[in-house]
Amino acid sequence: MKKIIQIARLELSLLFYSPIAWLLIMILFLKMSFDLIPAIDEIQHIQQYVPAFSFLTDKLFTTSLRLGNLPLGIFFGILSSLFLYTPLVTMGIISRETSSGSIKLLYSSPVKLSQIVYGKFLAMLLYNLVIIALMCLFLLIGFACIDNFDFPHPLVALLVAYLLLNTYAAIGIFMSSLTTYQVVAAICTFAVLAFMNYIGNFGQGLDFVRDLTYSLSMPSRAERMVAGLLNSRDVIYYFVVTGIFLGFTIAKLQLARVSRPFIYHAGRYLLVLSIGLGVAYLSSRQPVIGYYDATFTKANTIVKATQEVLKKMGDEPLEVTAYINGLHGSYSFGAPVGRIPATARWEPYLRFKSNLNLKWVYYYDYRDPQFYVMNQGKSLKNLFAEQAKAADVDTAGFLSPEQIRKEVDLRGENDRLVFQLKYKGKTTFLRTFDDASFWPDEPEIAAALKRLIVTPPKVVFATDGYQRSVDKAGDRDYKMLVNNKFSRNSMINMGFDIDSVSLENEQIPAGISALVIGDPRVQLSPSALAKLQKYVAEGGNLMIAGEPGKQAIVNPLLDSLGVKMRSGTLVQKSSDFSYGLVTPTLAAAAVVMSPALEKAYKEKSKISMPGAAALSYDSKGPFAIQPLLMTNEKTAWIKKGQFVLDSAALVFDAKMGDERGAFPSSLMLSRKLKNKEQRIVVTGDADFFSNKELARSNIEVMNGSFAISVFGWFADGVFPVDMTRPPSRDNKLLLTKAGVSTLEILYYGLIPGTIFLLGMVLLIRRKRK
Repeated sequence: MKKIIQIARLELSLLFYSPIAWLLIMILFLKMSFDLIPAIDEIQHIQQYVPAFSFLTDKLFTTSLRLGNLPLGIFFGILSSLFLYTPLVTMGIISRETSSGSIKLLYSSPVKLSQIVYGKFLAMLLYNLVIIALMCLFLLIGFACIDNFDFPHPLVALLVAYLLLNTYAAIGIFMSSLTTYQVVAAICTFAVLAFMNYIGNFGQGLDFVRDLTYSLSMPSRAERMVAGLLNSRDVIYYFVVTGIFLGFTIAKLQLARVSRPFIYHAGRYLLVLSIGLGVAYLSSRQPVIGYYDATFTKANTIVKATQEVLKKMGDEPLEVTAYINGLHGSYSFGAPVGRIPATARWEPYLRFKSNLNLKWVYYYDYRDPQFYVMNQGKSLKNLFAEQAKAADVDTAGFLSPEQIRKEVDLRGENDRLVFQLKYKGKTTFLRTFDDASFWPDEPEIAAALKRLIVTPPKVVFATDGYQRSVDKAGDRDYKMLVNNKFSRNSMINMGFDIDSVSLENEQIPAGISALVIGDPRVQLSPSALAKLQKYVAEGGNLMIAGEPGKQAIVNPLLDSLGVKMRSGTLVQKSSDFSYGLVTPTLAAAAVVMSPALEKAYKEKSKISMPGAAALSYDSKGPFAIQPLLMTNEKTAWIKKGQFVLDSAALVFDAKMGDERGAFPSSLMLSRKLKNKEQRIVVTGDADFFSNKELARSNIEVMNGSFAISVFGWFADGVFPVDMTRPPSRDNKLLLTKAGVSTLEILYYGLIPGTIFLLGMVLLIRRKRK
């Protein structure tokens, strides 16, 4: 070890007596400064108008996304260019010895070749440590300028950068051992490192080639860990690659001293390579991979609720099959060229369930009759072949319509990319969506997983009396919230089963989570009313959503509940909107119903109700009744009689029976019955979760979240799956405009100038000696 340290000290002195080493350090520092300081300046400016700028640590140091004018996080952005700083430093580390002839002295000295290589590599480790130390100067900005700086996250990024630099150094040392010309060594190192940086983009359409090139792509592994998730597989990978190239270097130097057959030479290299690949393979097996999420909010780890779902699945395998239609526009997302990132989306779940098996099935099919009308005379097979040829798609392995229909029934999935999850003989679909993200996120994946281990709660909508439909996209209907398969915020994608029933002609299904009566427009027959009363008497959960003007129809349904829809219509004074648009706020009971609404309750978030009636209730009735939504007594009142909303502004008129006050527009009822809690919600408006109100963008409301919370209450919190995480703490930049100017002086001038002067002093001292 003493000899290794002596060699390292000598090599390190040579490195720092070189102007190249100092120049590279200064360029690297300036590049990072020119990335970070403008981003800080931009955030400081924005923060004057938008105070809550969350996750500042990630945005400034580790993000992989460009946010408007903000660049990538500096530690993520530097990964793609780190390989540029190694070849010029390592180019002479061994070739210098070879060209000068001093290598012969080393051969004859009492020093092992392995000690020579390890000593020179140790010098590079220390040089790289100096680079990392300079990078740490940027962390000082985080500590000083970000409130509650999330320091473990960028520390992991620094560790990853150090591992990457060391791996590049090992490759550079090997390339330096292959030639006596330093320039050639530098060029070869540039070529190899550039190859390993960009090879991950090649051959993505072929399974074997894709896996091979991905395994050789070093920055892609670093990028995942810079996001804050350290894992043993990728750390060991960098150690393995480093070890392989150091082993190659030792073998090269040893073989240069003796004359051996080519097979012997090749065997030495193959032995080193085989050992390295064996270690890398074993360490990449999912059951042995260790993880550490360095982020405060554990952003790279699935939430506790999802972990519990996977835990309850036990050792039984989970099969996830992606069905990808070559004739649908979603094929571009599921094509083989995108397999690596698509598979990576499942790693957070593989971390907790290693026997999650992913399959990819490609097929072609089209069920739209219009498609065949437009392509008369052509078979679907020929149409697919033409389209595949135009898009340069390999059709081998695609299943025909007949074959795929025997394997799975995709009739209700619109021929788009969809996952089928299978566990213990149960199956469920996990869909992709028509939005910017496309892929399912954790809420949808967790819901699909949980459906496999619980009985999904079923919400049934009554269809009598011209009630709102869950299958129509009209303004007043409920498809967007309830039954839109291609919206991630729809109940059907949050784990619920949806059904409908005719109270006049059918019996209310047993075991349902809730029955919804949405805006009945005609009175129920005595038979249907008797069914409803029996359902309530037996403890069934119920939601009744009425509309003003229909009190005579709705009140008979409410008689047994101790609730009444008051006559008249709620109106609200507004300078921008119709007086008929009422925006009540959450009452305290909303938090009891759903703790997830606590933040919205404290912030007095609004619910839009276009045309609502006030409710009254008897607190001495059989139910415990609490208001869920309350109007503002200063701006809203009950308007009696006939009036026209789009004429002159409405005024309060006590003579006409108008009433002032804060009135409930939604009530929560509950009681203990048959060892369970019966839950009922009554609202004086049936529009608040309609398609039109969920799409409202001209006023800030939270109708969707409130409606989902109501149905989650009916489902005893089984769905939607709780996605609660700790809130971001690093939300404030403790820096003024003058502070930004100070950072510019330090990081653009003073620190680079100090590096330059220090390098000049050492070089001048060397010249004098």
